[in-house]
Amino acid sequence: MSAIEHASADGGLSEEEAEELERAQEAMRQAGGGDGGMAGGKPKRFWPNFKRLLGLLAPFKVVLWSVVVMGAVAVILQVATPKILGEATNVIFEGAISAQLPEGLTQDMVVESLRAQGEDDFANMVGAMNITPGQGIDFERLGMIVLFVLALYLAAEFLMWLQGYLMNLIMVKAMYRLRGRVEEKIHRLPLSYFDRVQRGELLSRVTNDIDNMTQALQQSLSGAVTSILTVFGVLIMMFSISWRLALVALCIVPLTGIVIGVIGPRSQKAFTEQWRRTGRLNARVEESFSGHALVRVFGRERDARDAFEAENEQLFKASFKAQFLSGIIMPAMMYIGNLSYVALAVVGGLLVASGNLRLGDVQAFIQYSQQFTQPLTQLGGMAAVVQSATASAERVFELLDADEEEADAADAPEPARGDGTIEFRDVAFSYDPETTLIHDLNFTVKPGQTVAIVGPTGAGKTTLVNLVMRFYELDSGSIVLNGQDTAALRRHDVRARTGMVLQDPWLFQGTIRDNIRYGNEDAGEEEILVAAEATYVDRFVRTLPDGYETVLDEEASNVSAGEKQLITIARAFIADPEVLILDEATSSVDTRTELLLQKAMAALRQGRTSFVIAHRLSTIRDADLILVMENGGIVEQGTHDELLDAKGAYWRLYNSQFEQAAVEVDDTPVTTGAVSIPAPPPGGGMMG
Repeated sequence: MSAIEHASADGGLSEEEAEELERAQEAMRQAGGGDGGMAGGKPKRFWPNFKRLLGLLAPFKVVLWSVVVMGAVAVILQVATPKILGEATNVIFEGAISAQLPEGLTQDMVVESLRAQGEDDFANMVGAMNITPGQGIDFERLGMIVLFVLALYLAAEFLMWLQGYLMNLIMVKAMYRLRGRVEEKIHRLPLSYFDRVQRGELLSRVTNDIDNMTQALQQSLSGAVTSILTVFGVLIMMFSISWRLALVALCIVPLTGIVIGVIGPRSQKAFTEQWRRTGRLNARVEESFSGHALVRVFGRERDARDAFEAENEQLFKASFKAQFLSGIIMPAMMYIGNLSYVALAVVGGLLVASGNLRLGDVQAFIQYSQQFTQPLTQLGGMAAVVQSATASAERVFELLDADEEEADAADAPEPARGDGTIEFRDVAFSYDPETTLIHDLNFTVKPGQTVAIVGPTGAGKTTLVNLVMRFYELDSGSIVLNGQDTAALRRHDVRARTGMVLQDPWLFQGTIRDNIRYGNEDAGEEEILVAAEATYVDRFVRTLPDGYETVLDEEASNVSAGEKQLITIARAFIADPEVLILDEATSSVDTRTELLLQKAMAALRQGRTSFVIAHRLSTIRDADLILVMENGGIVEQGTHDELLDAKGAYWRLYNSQFEQAAVEVDDTPVTTGAVSIPAPPPGGGMMG
């Protein structure tokens, strides 16, 4: 199970706390920058995030240096071949010229003869050659040159393949480690982070953004190393051939800088917006799919589709802009390279005609110019990929930099063995510092007691048990378990002694047996069967074709809602906790099953401190203590009969459920069709 699912399962908030959390989440969104810390449309600093992205490769620096050395050797071999091929051209061209000259003359004699005839340009050209009049083409030398060039190409390509293989291996391992860091980080984040960040947005960062970083680095980093080395190697070779042509070739560098400098920042901003919109769309899709049944029940398919289309349209515009800007870079670089090619062809031809260069040297230089502009063009294209990767890295780093839960004390005491007594001492808590939710809360739950917590929506019932589990930290006061302040204990120790069954059942993809054993990984087959029989899971599992080996799908849609809840209750049973928390645990089962579960729960609660959050007051009649909460405080406490006799808040809640339901509009009955609904009695009201 992933940490995200774990947080959703263990820390999910019940429906009855929706209103109280809505206010808190709004405040958290404002504090966190709007959308749960998502990267905004305005890009942050590029270089710090890019350096940090490269820092992910630091553990592999030895292999990286090996890659650089192999790349350097491969570049040396590649940049040497044009000059050698230029010599092959010289052998062919000069051999063809020498075959047309009279045999027996020397090269100097031929040059003097040409000057005497007034052919000074041709004389200069012949003077720059290395010929023997009448000899013709030296095919043996030509063959040796061609074989040598083929060997250089083969060696260079092998080194380039090995370099790419090692670089990809580094990338995969680096991203593997990054995913591990993200997973560990999620485990250390407070529950409040998941309250304010949409699950689809978080999943987008963990999957889409990291995948984008992997692909971008695999495509660009090894190519960037080779391209940079090629640029320097080619420059050296160009200057060794002709400094004049080298200066002509260098004229494209400022133009390249202008293209990247103008388009690059805009491309970065566009890619940041693209990935932000991707996260929002994922959140929208996840929300629609997880609530698909409700969307259809209320006939809101068109609204869901319109909302999706609006988000999709925004993503389309952001993606189009990002791809358009990044797509401009490569054609612009190619155009600049073609301008350089034309200039080199003209100037090189003039230098050959004047005898300042040999034809093979010009041919080699033009090849070098292509080798020079090609890596520059590749670097320009890589710039767009790097911009996208950095935008994704920025979002992942924001997750890694998010405030964590305060670490457990290194000298935290070992949990004391006890009977499960819990004391709330002057407890105060709020989601929003401006609005106190729970204040001055004091009560004690003794071993074996069952405490029921009731009250209207937003009163703080689920928050109360979340504080017991240390999903949130107290503003003040303390919760004492077996004489120890839970804030001083390790969170794992607090939660390991607590079993929790939520209102919304959560199961992971796997067999029914594995889902039950999740409460106690060391449980044997006999313990699983005892838990299943006690919670009436065994009754329906034996009717399934595969029994306990039945594999639940991702949504556990192959069992009913009530059966899901029974499995989660069996999971809590097998954990054998000291403290048991039931958050509307029987809300998804039918009346007959509820009666059976109440018997199972009675056995499960024996000798344990139990908290029961309930809306249906019929399920808590036998509770040892009932706490009635309103506005974050306990307004009444006592047994069922005592609270009814008091005719206070509990009495009003009870009457709202068990007396005739009523709807009041201006103190007059509401008539619907032929049915007249009377106004409610004084003090009555619907429960949240």
